[in-house]
Amino acid sequence: MSTTGMKQKSAETSPRLRARIAGLLYLVITVAAPFGELFVRAKLVVRDDAAATATNILANQSLYRLGGVADLVAFACDVALAVLFYELLKPASRSVSLLAAFFRLMHAAVVSVATLTYFAPLLFLRGSRHLNGFSAEQLQGLTLVCIRLHGQGYNIGLLFFGIHCVLLGYLIFRSTFLPRILGPLMALAGLCYLTNSLASLLAPAFKAVIYPYILMPAGIAELSLMLWLIVVGVNVQRWKEQEGV
Repeated sequence: MSTTGMKQKSAETSPRLRARIAGLLYLVITVAAPFGELFVRAKLVVRDDAAATATNILANQSLYRLGGVADLVAFACDVALAVLFYELLKPASRSVSLLAAFFRLMHAAVVSVATLTYFAPLLFLRGSRHLNGFSAEQLQGLTLVCIRLHGQGYNIGLLFFGIHCVLLGYLIFRSTFLPRILGPLMALAGLCYLTNSLASLLAPAFKAVIYPYILMPAGIAELSLMLWLIVVGVNVQRWKEQEGV
C-alpha cells in the first residue's frame, strides 16, 4: 500500500477509533464509579452513626482505599473523555464542543479535590500523635463530617457534569454521524444530574424522595451512548463531510 493510501486509511479510521476508545473509557467509568459508591461507601458508611462508620472503615481499610482509588481512575478517564469528545464532536460545533469539554474537566477537577476529604478519615482514625488532643468520639465525628463533605463535593461536581451532558446531547443531535436519539437522551441525563445535585444542595428532604430514581434515566442514556461508541463508533463518511475534510 502506498504512503498516500496509508494516510487516507488512517484518516478514515481515526474518528471511529477515537469513538471506540471513548466508549471503552466510558466502560471503565461505568465500572469504577458505581464500585466506589455502591460497593464501598454504601457498605461502610452508616448514616448518622459516626462510631459505626469509623469501626467499619478501620475493619475494612483496604476496601475503603480501593473505593477512593476507583473514583480517581474514573476521574482520570473523565479527563481523557473530555478531550476525545471534543475531537469527535467539534464538526457539529467547535465552540460548543470546547465548552462541553471545559465543563467535564471542571467536574473532574472538583470531584478529584473532594476525594481529599474521602481519604482524610484514614488519618483521623489511625491514631496520629498530632491528634492526641482529640477524643475518640471527636475523631469519629470528624470522620463522618469528611464523608459528608465528600458527598457534597460530588454533588457540586455533578452540576458541572450535568451541564456537560446537556451540551453533549445538543452536539450529538446536531451531528450527522451519531444517532440523533442519543442527543435528547443525553440532554435528559444532564437535566437529571442537575436536578439531583440542586436538590441535594437546596432541598435535601426532596433529594431523599427522588434519589436514586432521578438518576435512572441518566444511567440508561450514558449506557446507550457507551454501547454505541464501542460497538459502532461513528459514521466516518458523515463525520468527514460535516468536518469538511
